[in-house]
Amino acid sequence: MARKRSKDVLLRYRKDLQRNLLARPGANRFVVVLDHLKPGFNVGKIFRTAEVFGACEIHLVGIGPFDPGPAKGALRKVPLRQFEKLEESMADLRHRGYRLYLLDAAAKSLLGSEPFPELTAFIFGHEEFGSSLEMARFPHVTPVAIRQFGQTESLNVSSAAAIAMYEYLRQHPGDS
Repeated sequence: MARKRSKDVLLRYRKDLQRNLLARPGANRFVVVLDHLKPGFNVGKIFRTAEVFGACEIHLVGIGPFDPGPAKGALRKVPLRQFEKLEESMADLRHRGYRLYLLDAAAKSLLGSEPFPELTAFIFGHEEFGSSLEMARFPHVTPVAIRQFGQTESLNVSSAAAIAMYEYLRQHPGDS
């Protein structure tokens, strides 16, 4: 039974991936970079949120097939680019003029404490292990944290992504 389900998921993923070739960038210029996330529920949820907020595109770094069900069709609508290494995605974005922000619960700077440029890329790391980025090697990446008041260590990555995208739109209300 589980084997049939995983075959069905893979088939749906491949179908949606083919349809993704026709996807158009959203109304906003921000990019979402998912760095080695578990290919489970969060990737699809982030696609859905990115589509709702009009993301330009999503970069999947080191992420294999995932269940497109939670995306509710968004995988067909938000342009997807796949990379093996985070450095490849970052080089592409920097070449196109993007400013990179790493969401990191331990960062000193808070999300929203400085304005985001129109060309902003948000990097979200693995749910358990964080990003594969070695900050010392990439001083051009700005780590930012979401202000938290509770005792839980961190937010779910899909919740953090939604908050970051919303903050971008709050700062760029006329772009969409």
